[in-house]
Amino acid sequence: MLQILYCGDFMVTRKFTVVLEPAEEGGFVVKCLELPVATQGETREEALKNIKEAIEGYLEVKAKLLHGKIRGEKVEVIVEAPSTLLA
Repeated sequence: MLQILYCGDFMVTRKFTVVLEPAEEGGFVVKCLELPVATQGETREEALKNIKEAIEGYLEVKAKLLHGKIRGEKVEVIVEAPSTLLA
């Protein structure tokens, strides 16, 4: 899933992995593996639309909270992880 993340004065595109599961009461539950974000929807399409909006909202609030508070050098780190975490 492609996602927009606010970073300074410009936007960047990010990918996040979500898990879509059938809900016991019907519909679907969808959770983001990288962020503490989850939601639901009556259909698969609605659940995916809702998780995208939830991720955008989470990142927007986080960007506002962190704006001007981050000091030091930002470094991107690449790690190896079991493939089951990325499914």
